[in-house]
Amino acid sequence: MANIRKRGDRWQVQIRRQHAPNVTRSFIKRADAEAWGREMEVEADRRCLKHDPRILDRITLGELVVRYRDEVCEFKKSRDVERTLLNAFLRHRLAKRPLSQVTAADFAKYRDERLRNISASGLNREFSPLQHMYEIALSEWGLPLIENPLKRVRKPQNNRPRTRRLRDGEYERLLAAAEDRRVTYLKPIIVLAVETAMRRGEILAAKRCHLGEGMRSLHIPETKTGVPRTIPLSAVAREQIASLDRLHPDSLLFNVSSDAFKLTWTRTVAAAELEDLHFHDLRHEAVSRLFERGLSMPEVASISGHRDFRMLARYAHVHFSASDSGCLGVNRRAKLTPYRRAKLTPPARW
Repeated sequence: MANIRKRGDRWQVQIRRQHAPNVTRSFIKRADAEAWGREMEVEADRRCLKHDPRILDRITLGELVVRYRDEVCEFKKSRDVERTLLNAFLRHRLAKRPLSQVTAADFAKYRDERLRNISASGLNREFSPLQHMYEIALSEWGLPLIENPLKRVRKPQNNRPRTRRLRDGEYERLLAAAEDRRVTYLKPIIVLAVETAMRRGEILAAKRCHLGEGMRSLHIPETKTGVPRTIPLSAVAREQIASLDRLHPDSLLFNVSSDAFKLTWTRTVAAAELEDLHFHDLRHEAVSRLFERGLSMPEVASISGHRDFRMLARYAHVHFSASDSGCLGVNRRAKLTPYRRAKLTPPARW
């Protein structure tokens, strides 16, 4: 039964059920109190009585972030990046507030504050794990949250995709600067990126046992999309791999950490005096070169690993010459050369 009593100038309703938390609410009018009491009794009879919302007063947003970081992020491929973003958010004053006091307006204020220092894409990367955290809290952790406040926050539009390609002479200057470095892995990595359109993480994780017979192909068991793929290797790529030290079959082709490579890359680009060149731009360069050689969209996608043709189109920035007239100046035999050389065919899904 709903217990209604007068407390001061308000009517207090208390709902008690066995094996369920007590629920209390106050109203100005007795009629409103009685109506709410009947509604909650029906929900209680249907075993739909909500958990005590006062639990949100005892949990801070930071504590929820820590739980998500330790229990959910650990099983993501992007765990290192998300862990860094969440640890940075924990230092913000908003993380110290109880969940009951965190609203969409608070995240909107946080958005406006962060946009003074970071880009729109950077902010959206910060919001992504936080929004997923609220969804997990609602669906799996049983917290009596009313809604996901981040769903109501207007997100800024991501930055325009990069279209940077290597200009005339830049590739040669980049390779020359790489040869001047004391490390021997830099030039082969750059050449492999341009020849295969592989991501940095895929290159650094490649092992000698992943090479096919005669080094004509390279198998990538773990990819960003989660779909393994095998790519053909050109003669230039095979030459660079052959120049590497011959180690145990299970050893990495390039024994260098991601952080060490980032530092070496930054210094090499500066030494080559190249403006605004990211390593991921080499993937744009590689995809564009594959199209310029006349490969079809499915053929390029099977090499680059793109599962969405729309995303693949964003990576293609083809340079047409004056001699091009309706085609790219290549014949069909040239289009199939990478596959025939490695005796591969595009995946069946294409």
